[in-house]
Amino acid sequence: MTGKTLGFIGLGSMGSAMAPHLLAAGHEVVAYDPTAAAVEAFKNAGGKAAASAADVAAQAQIVFLSLPTPAIVQDVARQLIPGKPRIVVDLSTTGPRVSVAVGQELGAAGIQLVDAPVSGGRAGALGAKLALMVACPLATWEEVQPLLALFGKTFHVGEGAGQGQTMKLVNNMLSVAALAATSEGMAMGVKAGLDPAVMLDVLNASSGKNSATTDKMPRSVLPGTFDFGFATQLSLKDLRLCLDEAEAAGVPMIVGSAARTMLNITQASYGPDSDFTSMARVVEQWAKVEIRGGKG
Repeated sequence: MTGKTLGFIGLGSMGSAMAPHLLAAGHEVVAYDPTAAAVEAFKNAGGKAAASAADVAAQAQIVFLSLPTPAIVQDVARQLIPGKPRIVVDLSTTGPRVSVAVGQELGAAGIQLVDAPVSGGRAGALGAKLALMVACPLATWEEVQPLLALFGKTFHVGEGAGQGQTMKLVNNMLSVAALAATSEGMAMGVKAGLDPAVMLDVLNASSGKNSATTDKMPRSVLPGTFDFGFATQLSLKDLRLCLDEAEAAGVPMIVGSAARTMLNITQASYGPDSDFTSMARVVEQWAKVEIRGGKG
């Protein structure tokens, strides 16, 4: 054990996959989630349970947040202030303006915010292969980087709150746009009689290679499982945040807007809890083909 108690709030799909890495590294971790079953599972893995977010802050010097919406992040951050942890590491996706606001509120209480959104989905979290886009002062970075490295590859993108969020929103917009365009191209090829697995081999050796051709298509679309591990409603939330920030900055996003439309249709067709790779199902339905199969 290190002697330093860490806190973790939010044991959902991502948090429940990330927090155990802190335990495995020998840290004492106290956690809270409103879902009792999630807390019980964490206790069974060797963690400690807290009665509330405020209780976590009262026990831990460094508190990690992995929460689903900007509003919840803001609410939980306020609950931490009376406990006065030294550092709050926000692993959530909130958008830069909310991150700045949370950073200012915590800073007024003498608490340093680390803006550290992640990319890689639940599979990346389980395998400690996430990408972490971190913004905080350099002195804080030196302290938290070894902890964040337990989750994957870390990048210090700036010192100001919100810079990590901006990087994350750009990444997620590109990921969704790539999936939308790849779904259309794959459907076209399949309808013309091409083998989808062969198509992916060609694309991945060519200039059309992207995260959908290398990962999402072979893992979740070709087998028809649509289980990549990221809900459509969460992807849509991130894309809306991205477009809102782009509009505020005066940056046009024509392609990003089209990708958001595809996600809206996917959510309307298959529900908010559907996997965001279900976007390919929308294109399949329109094209009257299925992007399935493999080579033997």
